Amino acid sequence: MGHQSIERLKQITDILSILPTINESNFEDVALQVFKFQYKNNLLYQSYVNFLGKDASQINDVRGIPFLPIRFFKSHEVKTGIWQPEIIFTSSATTGVTPSQHAVASLEFYLKTATAAFEQAYGPLHEYHFLALLPSYLERRGSSLIAMIDHFVRADASGQSGYYLRNHAELVHAILKLKRSPKRTILWGVSFALLDLAEEMDIDLSHCIIIETGGMKGRRKEWVREELHDYLCRRFHVKEIHSEYGMTELLSQAYSPGRGYFQCVPWMKVLIRELNDPMQTVSGDRIGGINVVDLANFNSCSFVETEDLGRVGQSGYFEVLGRADNSEVRGCNLLITG
Repeated sequence: MGHQSIERLKQITDILSILPTINESNFEDVALQVFKFQYKNNLLYQSYVNFLGKDASQINDVRGIPFLPIRFFKSHEVKTGIWQPEIIFTSSATTGVTPSQHAVASLEFYLKTATAAFEQAYGPLHEYHFLALLPSYLERRGSSLIAMIDHFVRADASGQSGYYLRNHAELVHAILKLKRSPKRTILWGVSFALLDLAEEMDIDLSHCIIIETGGMKGRRKEWVREELHDYLCRRFHVKEIHSEYGMTELLSQAYSPGRGYFQCVPWMKVLIRELNDPMQTVSGDRIGGINVVDLANFNSCSFVETEDLGRVGQSGYFEVLGRADNSEVRGCNLLITG
């Protein structure tokens, strides 16, 4: 796999067959091939790399690859090659803020990738019931998270998985009923909705896995993650609150089994950039901006500069510590307005 031509990759319609072959030893080689392919076939990305004065032919290290600022997904269609999207995922946005849009060539590919990421962290999909407390996502269209959870819910042949908005009593009834099931129950929840439930009820969810995703979405004051998780643990009587790290602009997810320590799937890698010089990466456990290599983004851009702050631990996990201030996130204004 390490020496496979990128032209061969181009011919493979289901790149999911490639992703499982990626590992620590060949990740860099595949990533560099994907970079060269996207530089050649994604004119937006090519323009950005050229604007930075980078010679793509001389880049031979993942840390030297330019990462496309995530806000380009708000202002441009980010596509590698010429094709029609099967679906367009959109981000949530506050009033007056333009949402991100991610054109996706194949919904089936996204769902297979999401399933593979989940199963690496938790095992076979069919061993779980899925209950979802995701009001902010359900109340809009185009959510990649809802597309993923829809798929997970349908995978539960018992028919006992599903969504709940603010009907907490019904949710608790379903959770208690599933306590007798041989399957494990996963409760997915956006932060503010889990907090609403915890404030309303002190309930034993020790037989469940609780996966927190997203933040307060402007509904409540933001909490420090450790304080939020400690409070939820006390009210739900669980040892840890799990987390999911994903976004509209990516096709892969990372999961944390607790304490906010996320582990990437083999085809995804997080690098930390220097805030004052985004082309420089930092080492050790220094805090900086999060850059994500997501090779599943083969048809858009696999190298995304996010607006999140974080750090990477020595064991390979990463933490998300907040959002960078706008003044600290450098993009390319000429390309955004051009």
